[in-house]
Amino acid sequence: MSVTGGSVSIHHPAQHRTRARLSPQPYLATTGRILRQLAGDHRSVVMILAVPALIITLMYFMFQDVPHRPGVPAPFNNACLIMLGVFPLIIMFLITSITMQRERVSGTLERILTTPLRRVDLLAAYGTAFSIAAAAQATLACVISFWLLGLDTAGSPGLVFVIAIVNAVLGVGLGLLCSAFARTEFQAVQFMPVVIVPQLLLCGIIVPRDALPGWLQWISNAMPASYALEALREVGAHPDLTATAARDIAIVVAFAVVAMALAAVTLRRRTP
Repeated sequence: MSVTGGSVSIHHPAQHRTRARLSPQPYLATTGRILRQLAGDHRSVVMILAVPALIITLMYFMFQDVPHRPGVPAPFNNACLIMLGVFPLIIMFLITSITMQRERVSGTLERILTTPLRRVDLLAAYGTAFSIAAAAQATLACVISFWLLGLDTAGSPGLVFVIAIVNAVLGVGLGLLCSAFARTEFQAVQFMPVVIVPQLLLCGIIVPRDALPGWLQWISNAMPASYALEALREVGAHPDLTATAARDIAIVVAFAVVAMALAAVTLRRRTP
């Protein structure tokens, strides 16, 4: 390629920048940065790891002397299964939405998006980092529940672990999506009563889904937490993976993928 006063090779830096966009290095660097940031935030570490384990332990002592009929699962088993599904969703939603909003307000997000890192790569980095944190949370909660507190399920503890991680990834996706519509960290927290609380009310924890009015059943069927809880109950009642549990897990994964995709589409560099 010739220009006045000399020539420029076709292998000029712009081409290298284009190739760099496809390199995994920015994605891995961003994932590592988020993990280091999480590790340095001791309150977040306690919230992710210690709080679920402490509350499940408290529930164990609450239900320890509650009588139950022979052949019926102990009250602690039912309550613990619910918590193992609910905690990852709630905590990862809060941590993700607040952290993403903090990145945006501080200007970090805008600086990141001026690098070769694309929006999809950025969301994948957040998803990866928080999924690792969710795996650590689920591991600690399941170890304490099954091996220290005596949680007993007909199905494999590994399936409970998988469902807990899937719920956490769903919380990450919903948190990333909601953070795009918040202007402050407080507004990000305010999305919890709008997005999370209705799911907890209608997923069958308080009132069985089949006992809800018809129009509420339709709403419940459109909420991922309903399928997450149903999958956990299937694992608690059946020794093998049932078709219902497999379907429910697939539905929750699909919800998580859609939430991540919508988060990538709605991602803004900064809050107006």
